[in-house]
Amino acid sequence: MELASKYSPADVEGKWYQYWLTHKLFSSKPDGREPYTVVIPPPNVTGVLHMGHMLNNTIQDILVRRARMEGKNACWVPGTDHASIATEAKVVNKLASEGIKKTDLTRDEFLKHAWAWTDEHGGIILKQLRKLGASCDWDRTAFTMDEKRSESVLKVFVDLYNKGLIYRGVRMVNWDPKALTALSDEEVIYKEEHGKLYYLCYKVEGDPEGRYAVVATTRPETIMGDTAMCINPNDPKNAWLKGKKVIVPLVNRVIPVIEDDYVDIEFGTGCLKVTPAHDVNDYMLGEKYNLPSIDIFNDNGTLSEAAGLYIGMDRFDVRKQIEKDLDAAGLLEKTEAYTNKVGYSERTNVVIEPKLSMQWFLKMQHFADMALPPVMNDELKFYPPKYKNTYRHWMENIKDWCISRQLWWGHRIPAYFLPEGGYVVASTDEEALKLAKEKTGNAALTMADLRQDEDCLDTWFSSWLWPISLFDGINNPGNEEIKYYYPTSDLVTGPDIIFFWVARMIMAGYEYEGQMPFKNVYFTGIVRDKLGRKMSKSLGNSPDPLELIDRYGADGVRMGMMLAAPAGNDILFDDALCEQGRNFCNKIWNAFRLIKGWQVDDHAEIPEASRLAVHWFESKQNEVAAEVADLFGKYRLSEALMAVYKLFWDEFSSWYLEMIKPAYGQAIDRCTYNATLCFMDNLLHLLHPFMPFITEELWQQMCEREDGESLMVSALTLDSYVDTDFVKQFEVVKEVISNIRTIRLQKNIAQKEALELQVVGEHPVVEFNAVITKMCNLSAITVVDAKAEGAASFMVGTTEFAVPLGNMIDVEAEIARMEAELKHKEGFLQGVLKKLSNEKFVNNAPAAVIEIERKKQSDAESIIKSLKESIAALKKA
Repeated sequence: MELASKYSPADVEGKWYQYWLTHKLFSSKPDGREPYTVVIPPPNVTGVLHMGHMLNNTIQDILVRRARMEGKNACWVPGTDHASIATEAKVVNKLASEGIKKTDLTRDEFLKHAWAWTDEHGGIILKQLRKLGASCDWDRTAFTMDEKRSESVLKVFVDLYNKGLIYRGVRMVNWDPKALTALSDEEVIYKEEHGKLYYLCYKVEGDPEGRYAVVATTRPETIMGDTAMCINPNDPKNAWLKGKKVIVPLVNRVIPVIEDDYVDIEFGTGCLKVTPAHDVNDYMLGEKYNLPSIDIFNDNGTLSEAAGLYIGMDRFDVRKQIEKDLDAAGLLEKTEAYTNKVGYSERTNVVIEPKLSMQWFLKMQHFADMALPPVMNDELKFYPPKYKNTYRHWMENIKDWCISRQLWWGHRIPAYFLPEGGYVVASTDEEALKLAKEKTGNAALTMADLRQDEDCLDTWFSSWLWPISLFDGINNPGNEEIKYYYPTSDLVTGPDIIFFWVARMIMAGYEYEGQMPFKNVYFTGIVRDKLGRKMSKSLGNSPDPLELIDRYGADGVRMGMMLAAPAGNDILFDDALCEQGRNFCNKIWNAFRLIKGWQVDDHAEIPEASRLAVHWFESKQNEVAAEVADLFGKYRLSEALMAVYKLFWDEFSSWYLEMIKPAYGQAIDRCTYNATLCFMDNLLHLLHPFMPFITEELWQQMCEREDGESLMVSALTLDSYVDTDFVKQFEVVKEVISNIRTIRLQKNIAQKEALELQVVGEHPVVEFNAVITKMCNLSAITVVDAKAEGAASFMVGTTEFAVPLGNMIDVEAEIARMEAELKHKEGFLQGVLKKLSNEKFVNNAPAAVIEIERKKQSDAESIIKSLKESIAALKKA
């Protein structure tokens, strides 16, 4: 079949993806081969493909395709995450647009809407991944709230509760006033903000002099919740306040002054207002000194009845108003500019509120003790390893995980409250009723008497089980698939979820399988634009991945992403990289068309230049293939791609094909042609993991293939032998050829004009004469003691080569050209000398600048000398 003159991704990509699906080439079942397992970081079920997904899934696909070609049983499991906060927010917004409030619905009514939304939008992102070429086993597609995964989550909750690792209690949590739910510490993003420090006056009760203590605070709106003032017992400037009581400004509540060395003497005035319900450190002081706790906020961030003032106003509106009111009352000493870190909800981007709340928690020290050593000992490897320190820091400062969320979309907490207090924990209603009867001794209890906890579990409580639950390891421990596929091989993810997901999967792996969930973690960088800004919808600097694929083809986009993607470092993405990828596709296509267009002569002898070329490229390809294997082993995928790219573009296309190309209208010998097809086959194998579509298309075009055959499952078999000396020598040959070509260009000598090459002294690469002769159109290569008069010469290493010009050039025109260049250089030199003779410049300029000028002088003088010699030689000739 004749190849089209230009590569068209649109004609190729859909066709081969469907072929792979039809022939089940992505599917995996346990067998006798070595497994290679990857589980997808599950994207949000209602999400769409963005550049981060593109990078992450391209890397996974490269690793999976490479493993498949190595003969491993590659299993890439896809799936999506139910994303409690994000999805519930989308459903709430959709309902609001229809005039429906969540509070108007029952839980079951709301969940019907949520499932309808999920059914409509869920899975879009997985379909989009097919456009990228992702070779997932789609028959294994999972969802964190499907039946198996849900059953797994509830079983684990019950198990951990029965082990004493899950508990319920009132604790200070991070509260999201927009999503109306608690968050874990890891879901809070701290941003530096420029605000104010407010100096508030607290009058001392009964003080005859009417003195007051001054408190510096960034949050004057919380004074309605103050229940004490605290000073450091070792602070001499505030010693006069010991044993006193003060009056909260505007509120007029009398509160005690307590002493604790927690207070920083140097911060502000050394006096601290204590608001136990609204600050985690104040809460600890409140526990320690048995202080009352006044919660002044409603769940949505407005002030509650308990505040007594500003009831119903938003917390930030109160901050503005209370400043004015304090000032008017003479209770605001001053304000000053102040920069501090403020916690924001990762999901809704609103300022979080520390809040006392009844929540469910998981004790984490037990898990950290198991999960830290394997990473620090490199049993489980991080790439790049710098993230081990991040991991260790978090593990060594672990806090209990708040696992409950005040949402309806998610796994409902399997705790059931009893009619007369207390609760039971069970994974099914039937089990809960049985336990309730046992606990109460009341055999007449029915499910109607029990009330299940309204909250649901943190989304990460399902995804931390992902590598186990995908193979049903929780519900059916030790089943055939979990034994075969677990532990998985490589995890590819972003460092921003090292705590949320990576660490917790490691914990769950050791708790439920007694071993790591994966052997290696490859951390990708963040995709940024060419200005270094993180790509985001709000900045409008993130291209639509599907539009990029339409414009440049999936292979072009994959290559563009990977050329800029060293492990763990941020990716400065530019559309020009995708254009480079598309151009490379065209280069591959055209090289293949060139080869397939040659006529083959079965009886022709192999020319010497072709024999040398075949021997050289075989060694070069083996050398690069070994380098690529080594780079894959180190997860340096960007460098591996660059090595194959250079092998194809520079060595194969620019050198090898030129060396063996038959003269116009002539045939190529069979031996060289077959070797060339073999090299092309090997190159397609090396390129396939990076560029699956064009390589499959060309591999199928190489010869007749059986239906169901695919490059994807075709092994790359290369000899490990490399003739190192031969390869090194050929680098010298390339330099000689390049210099001769430069002379042709500079002297404007047509390619059809044969040249002579003189080697002065010993010829270092005499065995390559046939190659040099062909590539440069030489009439002869001679070894001489001295070069011809007027010859253009160049050095390669310590050997001088010369090209006698004779009648090849227009002597007068060449003399005129060189004289014009000489005049220009002499003028340039005069400018440099003038500058260097200026004492003011020499005395005041930095040494480095003067050195640069002296270098310019030296270079100019050298060129002038050379030009004068060349002009003299030409005039003499």
